[in-house]
Amino acid sequence: MVSYKIKRFLVERKRRLKPSERLATRIGYMGAGFLIAAQWTLEPMLYILGFICVMIQTGSRKQWNLVALNLNGLFAWIKHLITL
Repeated sequence: MVSYKIKRFLVERKRRLKPSERLATRIGYMGAGFLIAAQWTLEPMLYILGFICVMIQTGSRKQWNLVALNLNGLFAWIKHLITL
């Protein structure tokens, strides 16, 4: 009985997003757009903006593995921009 209540609490199907989470989601979509545009132009600033925006979204959702992955890409493109 107790395990059912715990599982029910963890799943929480009717959870509504907070305004900050909705804003972070929209910023993440914009970042994905920057990353798509950067693939066509190979402009380092678009990659940098895209990674920053996606990091805001993943950070608000506490997806730390994706934050670390995006941080790696951000550092790589900053290094590429500096050495240009």
